[in-house]
Amino acid sequence: MKQSFTLAQLAETLGAELRGDADKVIDGLATLQGATSHQLSFLANAHYRKQLEQTQAGAVLLSVSDAADYSGDCLVVADPYLAYAKLSHYFDRTPKQAVGIHPTAVIADSALIDSTACIGPGVVVDEHAVIGAGVTLGAHCFIGARTTIAEGGRLLARVTLYHDVTVGARVVIQSGAVIGGEGFGFANHQGTWHKIAQIGGVTIGDDVEIGANTTIDRGALDDTLIGNGVKLDNQIQIAHNVQIGDNTAIAACVGISGSAKIGRNCMLAGGVGLVGHIDICDGVFITGMTMVTHSITEPGAYSSGTAMQAAADWKKNAVRFRQLDSMAKRIRALEKHTQK
Repeated sequence: MKQSFTLAQLAETLGAELRGDADKVIDGLATLQGATSHQLSFLANAHYRKQLEQTQAGAVLLSVSDAADYSGDCLVVADPYLAYAKLSHYFDRTPKQAVGIHPTAVIADSALIDSTACIGPGVVVDEHAVIGAGVTLGAHCFIGARTTIAEGGRLLARVTLYHDVTVGARVVIQSGAVIGGEGFGFANHQGTWHKIAQIGGVTIGDDVEIGANTTIDRGALDDTLIGNGVKLDNQIQIAHNVQIGDNTAIAACVGISGSAKIGRNCMLAGGVGLVGHIDICDGVFITGMTMVTHSITEPGAYSSGTAMQAAADWKKNAVRFRQLDSMAKRIRALEKHTQK
């Protein structure tokens, strides 16, 4: 069912300053460019300021500075993007599952399912698993033996949790994610690979979000650890025994090798790669496609690789790169000659 609110109601919800028609009805959110007269938009990036002049939005979430020259209805807030994030939940039309266990679900006799949980079609819950209050399991999820999901968790369709996975409260896991699969562990003897049993588990903190088709491997001995408030995008690979600190955010297609430790409040942009057995301290930002080959001990921003350029220029520079060592040797020789 479509939701609608007056500007006065939205202003009260946000603690915002209302400028304009308090009785105007808002029934949706949209971009500045695409909004209609009954939708609310926002300006959080100066790049889109020109669109503010032409928007047809019924009202706009604006900062104090941007609202100064705006003649339309608006809600003035300290952080328009944060205000938009809060209001997005009021207009969210994601279908809600019914409380109870679907008749096609397969539940082990020893599993404990809270009476307020929502268990969808085709779900399998294995022996001694525990499903907490208000947990939602989408269609065809698999919950392995001795795995626990704390209250308020929401797993979308086809999520797989292997055995001995511990999931904290209010965790959201998107479709296709696999948690607790075996880590890539083999011992080489005379050219033959011998499999190492992965006997640890995975422990996930509270308020974590895990994107579609992301994989988190179980630990070889100790658990792989994901801290409270961690946000993981789609298609991320987290290897065995990785540790990720509280409130760290990681974008799509990142690959983290075994036993790497990432601190709290870090951000890893898309396509970043980390070698194994390194430590990243708190407060680190790593830009897209960076390959991290050693530990980082100081907070700040880090990058590797080269910026995009025309292919012809890149080819020339690639040749120069291969010549750097010989060029450095010639420079040192010249410096020694000039110092005589």
